Amino acid sequence: MSAAQFIPKKNTNSVEKVSFKWQTPSNIALVKYWGKSNPQIPKNASISFTLKNCHTITTIEFSKKETSTDVEFDLFFEGKKKEEFKPKIAEFFKRVAEYCPYIFDYRMTIHSENSFPHSSGIASSASGLSAIAMCLMSLENVLNSDLTQEFISKKASFLARLGSGSASRSVEGPLVVWGNHPKIEGSSDLFGVQFPYKVHSVFENYQDAILLVDKGEKQVSSTVGHNLMQNHPYAENRFVQANDNLAKLSKILQNGDIKAFVNLVESEALTLHAMMMTSNPYFILMKPNTLEIINKIWEYREENNSNICFTLDAGANVHVLYPEKEKEKVNQFIDNQLSKYCQKNHYICDTVGFGAKKL
Repeated sequence: MSAAQFIPKKNTNSVEKVSFKWQTPSNIALVKYWGKSNPQIPKNASISFTLKNCHTITTIEFSKKETSTDVEFDLFFEGKKKEEFKPKIAEFFKRVAEYCPYIFDYRMTIHSENSFPHSSGIASSASGLSAIAMCLMSLENVLNSDLTQEFISKKASFLARLGSGSASRSVEGPLVVWGNHPKIEGSSDLFGVQFPYKVHSVFENYQDAILLVDKGEKQVSSTVGHNLMQNHPYAENRFVQANDNLAKLSKILQNGDIKAFVNLVESEALTLHAMMMTSNPYFILMKPNTLEIINKIWEYREENNSNICFTLDAGANVHVLYPEKEKEKVNQFIDNQLSKYCQKNHYICDTVGFGAKKL
């Protein structure tokens, strides 16, 4: 399967003015991807839980232009014009232009808002860019009304990936694999796919409480972090390890071995941070309160025979994962013992969701 399939044929319809509004979720990777080659191709496959409450809502108004030489757009984030966000979106449009040539024909006004703090380690680029991709595909569907829903989802993930790798996993849910993997049927480097096998009931409605240890801008951008893998002494072994872990996790998700799930997911999180600590230049992305939370989780799990565990993105915040049947007790534990390690006691209770939603 090649990228050429996503280059559209000549438009069969036309529209002067139209607007689309999409809500797309963030996601949290269980097996991490860290390291990529151009154009946004992962060095290893990854899998994530799609979230429900952490999402971006984006509206794009498309107005037909007389001339079509440049991509023109205005960007408003949470009601305010944001010139500083425009370069990243302009670069995204540049990357997708071959596959969405109709963007030259319209002036776009983009209004976007998050349900969570921007740049707080909750993959705002994943939800934000997947929302733009869904709006583009809504326009393409008007211009070419014979598109199937499967194609729309696939191409939206493909487009989102060109802006942010993890955004490829924010179109569908509840579990999405991105990256070609021999053990995952239909998997591709070009787009994310829903986990194709029946998942054990213990992993349904899984909970994710996001503890906001540090709500500030990320210390290291994802792009910089991924680039550090290019000359990393442990990179090749890491890519092999990640693909092996995804094969293991695929079996775990099907057979319901929750203890093995806890072990693998926490190991993946710590490995991601170990790669950052052993790169050159090197970074410590955890904060003292990140470690306090991790140790408290380990104590609670031991004392209560719990299946609570943590995972981390490339930042200080902690995602606390636990099965739905433990929800009441774990939420009490978070409120009573963990929230004090969060900025202003702030945490977000989330659960596994089902992907993009047209509003």
